[in-house]
Amino acid sequence: MTLAPTFLARGLCAALMLLASPWANALVFAVNEGVTYRVPLEEVRGRYAVIAADLSKLLKQPVTIEPVGDYNLLRRGLQSKAYDFAMIHPAHVSIQAIKGSGYKLVAVTKGYQKYTASFLVPADSAMTSLTDLKGRKLGAPDEDSITSWMVRATLRDAKIEPGQIAITYTRYQDAVPFFVENNLTQSGATAANALVKAWQAKGGKILAQSKAVPIKHIVASPNLSADQVEKLRDYLIGLDSSDEGKKKLEPTKYTGFEKYDEAKMLELGAWLGL
Repeated sequence: MTLAPTFLARGLCAALMLLASPWANALVFAVNEGVTYRVPLEEVRGRYAVIAADLSKLLKQPVTIEPVGDYNLLRRGLQSKAYDFAMIHPAHVSIQAIKGSGYKLVAVTKGYQKYTASFLVPADSAMTSLTDLKGRKLGAPDEDSITSWMVRATLRDAKIEPGQIAITYTRYQDAVPFFVENNLTQSGATAANALVKAWQAKGGKILAQSKAVPIKHIVASPNLSADQVEKLRDYLIGLDSSDEGKKKLEPTKYTGFEKYDEAKMLELGAWLGL
């Protein structure tokens, strides 16, 4: 009976120490590598470990990496501002966060500033424009992938109504050429450069391409100060300016980051239908 207060006091003391610990104020770095590519979440965590360690020193707070594969989970975290900053593959999700949750565009990933969706057709196809797709079937990646958002915007620009084309969605981009090759669909849309090049190497044709949209954005929560956001941006943009920084980028498989005008990004969001 007399021991209970002691145990309670110790428990309270431990809880207070935990709250006082710097890890209780850790910054959360969410990372999403897309939904239509096969990347294990734990592999994603390892890719950014060195960068997170640098950011911990720079921002004087521990930084924890949180891989997020599910887009709806990612959206909820952004809406609740659970992520202090995030690497987001799907442009439409980051644009939604900028537009609706107060996030700031910090940088975009080099090499992914002109992401385009290509419409694949067989070599012997008689189709010459997107309007020829009316009444036909189109294969496309996951319905909520940035590629499919770009595909639908491009079809809208071509005056093709949703009811005039049947879109078959598939989880992974590499299934799209299979659809066309086996006549499951008359065309297929993909933004994967390797797939487009392989298609053309086999004699396949590109019917049309979408507008270019930068993907793989770094965004920062409104909970971060302007000074923190600027430090984050300067660090990321400066990574590829030294051999040491380039080595830190190697695990991410990206060559670097650069600034991008947030207003222009929001204009692209309007085109996507956001």
